Amino acid sequence: MCKFHLLRCFILLCYLKVFSGSFPGDANKSGKVLVHENNNVVEIVQCRMCHLQFPGEKCTRGRGICTATAEEACMAGKIFKKDGTMWLKFMGCLKNCANVKKIKWGSYLVDFRCCRGHDMCNEKF
Repeated sequence: MCKFHLLRCFILLCYLKVFSGSFPGDANKSGKVLVHENNNVVEIVQCRMCHLQFPGEKCTRGRGICTATAEEACMAGKIFKKDGTMWLKFMGCLKNCANVKKIKWGSYLVDFRCCRGHDMCNEKF
């Protein structure tokens, strides 16, 4: 095969890649946003944020959306009274997040859940 035909094949492949949306670096089909940070690809995750929410009520303080950095995760926390009834709920972005179940905090019990699976993954906790 001559060089001219090879060049035409290469141009055709590039043309198909561009119009099919499969070029590296394009937005991926899952809808997730990727950012290049220190030569690493980091997935950007948005988290629901609420600093203070009492049971049966809407968020009263710090309502909104935060964007988790590479070191952060979406977090949802609940504080329970000793009798097991929920007293307070909070959500946001947290660095060095760790899942915790029923840890004692004075006369309360605290649950933490961390996630990075998808946007707003901390909403349903």
